Amino acid sequence: MRAAKRDAAAVTRQRCRPEQMLGEIHQSSVACRGSRNRQLLESKTDMKGRGGAAAHRLNEGLLPGLIGYRLRLAQQSVFRDFAASVPGLSPGRVGMLLLIEANPGVTQSRLAHAVNRDRSTMVGVLDQLEVKGLIERRKGADRRTNGLWLTRTGRARLARAKRAIAIHERRVSARLSSAERAKLLDLLARVAV
Repeated sequence: MRAAKRDAAAVTRQRCRPEQMLGEIHQSSVACRGSRNRQLLESKTDMKGRGGAAAHRLNEGLLPGLIGYRLRLAQQSVFRDFAASVPGLSPGRVGMLLLIEANPGVTQSRLAHAVNRDRSTMVGVLDQLEVKGLIERRKGADRRTNGLWLTRTGRARLARAKRAIAIHERRVSARLSSAERAKLLDLLARVAV
């Protein structure tokens, strides 16, 4: 049985990048709670064709104290819930739609700057939103720029998404008090500079 576990671990290491392995371990794990001394992570790994699932314990080492690691795990959890709550739109696409709603006629370059994307990438994303009928491009005042506007379909879809997002936000912050939620948002804003 030990040889089977060793072989399965070797195959996993060959197929996965380290960050994928950490994400997969976290997704199927029972996260440690309590003191930092309890740094064992339990996960169940499918031992395909080798007698079922076997429990493995990993020492997390430095990971619990790394901001990037904690942010990544939180992001994965929040994005999974978001995908289940708002099907068909990613958090990034919804963010763009919200910015266009708040800034009707915003130029593509200003929107690209606001969401930290290069203009060439932004064109493809906006093309997809336009094909879905959620936004439209209109010629700007100087005719060299395009202004972005939500379509009627885009406004309706965004209104539904906002209702779903409100429920999603309550769910993902359910373990936080209002003060803790506000503090978390403040701290994340300071880290994201």
